[in-house]
Amino acid sequence: MRHPLFGAKPSGKRLERIQQSPHFKDGQFQNIHNTPQLSEGYSMGGVLYDFMFKKRLRLRPVDSLPSVKTDLLHLTPEQDVLVWFGHSSYFIQTGGKRFLVDPVFSGSASPLPGGTKAFNGADIYTIDDFPTIDYLFISHDHYDHLDYKTILALKSKVRKVICGLGVGGHFERWGYTPDQVIETDWWQDVDLGDGFMVHTAPTRHFSGRSFARNNTLWQSYILQSPAMKIYIGGDSGYDTHFAEIGEKYGPIDFAILENGQYDLAWKYIHMQPEEVLKAAKDLKAKRLLPVHSSKFTLGNHPWDEPLKRIKAMADIPLATPMIGELVDLRNEQQTFQEWWKGLN
Repeated sequence: MRHPLFGAKPSGKRLERIQQSPHFKDGQFQNIHNTPQLSEGYSMGGVLYDFMFKKRLRLRPVDSLPSVKTDLLHLTPEQDVLVWFGHSSYFIQTGGKRFLVDPVFSGSASPLPGGTKAFNGADIYTIDDFPTIDYLFISHDHYDHLDYKTILALKSKVRKVICGLGVGGHFERWGYTPDQVIETDWWQDVDLGDGFMVHTAPTRHFSGRSFARNNTLWQSYILQSPAMKIYIGGDSGYDTHFAEIGEKYGPIDFAILENGQYDLAWKYIHMQPEEVLKAAKDLKAKRLLPVHSSKFTLGNHPWDEPLKRIKAMADIPLATPMIGELVDLRNEQQTFQEWWKGLN
């Protein structure tokens, strides 16, 4: 547990600031509403038994996932685009600034050797493929969103990091300087200059990289450029915060919401596809990119079920790119092939 990949426990002035947060009570950060780790009627023993012994079908694709290798180094500054890398990692360029969200490029979403490996074809990008990143966003410190090896490799390319309270301690332990890291609480504004603003907002989730739970803050972001508003959702169960964000900052031009690794056993911390659409409407979103799928198996559903379910019911414009495919943030009419069809 002393290995650097586990990060740093908040201490000193960082801990003092955490303790002053209105969202920190009884020694932990708290969600807006009571949020059990498991739903009523489920037990940890039962969940572990099902995981170990229950037959689960098609959790990983047999085939290699199709992908596109977009040249990120030679995008023109005028392009307002997004590139998704599977799960919850994506690159945004808008207004000439470059952003990277929850990058995981080590091939694994687990601290254990050999654990939670990326699907074949889902890891086509390396750190060398990235230009300088103006702002790195981290939604929370779970291993499938904050990857130690990736963060180390990115160090020379990242100008600033924006993260929740306490998460900056991990970055400082990993060699980032204090002036590189901007730690925020919910409902704060960060002025990025040049007409850019970031608004921080709640999610309904939890945090922790070791045995300690909820000693760092999980959050979402509204990235406001001179031309558009992008919602960077992180992980979240459905709750009232989506409507609150929509009232305060909507309409949202492009919403990115988790849609995958769900289960009724943990419905309070991850949304079902029906709830994802409901959340997008609460946000007053004009367009939706569903993420948190197609790279790692962390739930009990078939690997392609999240995309199939949300595609079948979507009644707002949906972006469903292949890994690496260029998404035009200005074009609500852009269409995408159902690339998951026919894959085993």
